[in-house]
Amino acid sequence: MSDIARQAQVSEATVSRVINDRPGVSPETRQAVLTALDVLGYERPERLRKRSAGLVGLIVPELDNPIFPAFAQVIESTLAQEGFTPVLCTQSPGGVTEDEYVEMMLDRQVSGIVFVSSLSADTAADPSRYRRLIERPLPIVLVNGYAETIEAPFVSCDDRLAGDLAVSHLVALGHQRIGMISGPNRFINTQRKLAGYRAALDREGLDDFVALTLFGVEGGEVAADRLIEQGVTGIVCGSDLMALGAIRAARKRGLAVPRDVSVIGFDDSPLIAFTDPPLTTLRQPVASMAVAAVRCLVDEINGHGAPHSEYLFRPELVVRESTAIAPSRRSVPVG
Repeated sequence: MSDIARQAQVSEATVSRVINDRPGVSPETRQAVLTALDVLGYERPERLRKRSAGLVGLIVPELDNPIFPAFAQVIESTLAQEGFTPVLCTQSPGGVTEDEYVEMMLDRQVSGIVFVSSLSADTAADPSRYRRLIERPLPIVLVNGYAETIEAPFVSCDDRLAGDLAVSHLVALGHQRIGMISGPNRFINTQRKLAGYRAALDREGLDDFVALTLFGVEGGEVAADRLIEQGVTGIVCGSDLMALGAIRAARKRGLAVPRDVSVIGFDDSPLIAFTDPPLTTLRQPVASMAVAAVRCLVDEINGHGAPHSEYLFRPELVVRESTAIAPSRRSVPVG
């Protein structure tokens, strides 16, 4: 009981009430205790087993990018509130692949799977892996991984709008040479951000400066260095981690952010407000997206049939201290 109480972050008395099916415990707390039982490998008492709606797989990329744990946390808690036990699968380079995790989930007879930034987002990957799941039939929902050939519910952040909002912010600050760095162009999220970025530049009559690279801090640093060499004063980044790499690249050249170069990230990952400088970024509405994904999956599991379309969520521009008026637009002291 002590282990279960610690896992569920409740008292042992509360665990006792749940196990003995006594009143006086909120549905959320009761579900947290039942989930702790499952996670720790304890068998539920017979009278409580019927309360579990089953296992649901949650497959996310590596947890190095803090936006993925943020999604996982909300999805897991929302699934638990719906009576499902989430099974979290995280990928890492050279580790278990997405397809291998899916086979594990099928062996466990999961009721459905939520994919976050999965291979469906990679236009070079074969989408038939998802069609086979749907044909089983197994309910699936895909977060930030839209593919028009897959008949399933999709929940996505509006990446086109994100690219447009970022450029509009920098233009308002007087920037005329605005670059963009992001991951490889085969990813639908990159394609959409680029489309929004270029549409905004076309509207303003400005040239584009694009450097695509690997996602992450190191990729962001390399790509930003190339753009700074071309004289850009504002950089739009495909993720917050890439933005941190861009800041590093500027500083290695003896430039200051935002005095010499303004940098905008994407995600608004946890703790990103506390970087040096605090990062201006496009915030993904993680909580709203995660809850919508679970609602779609539960509807599919219950046979209600969630619409097989894409739900687009609006990003929010969060202005902090990594963007400022363009160097050429600042007044120069006389004398």
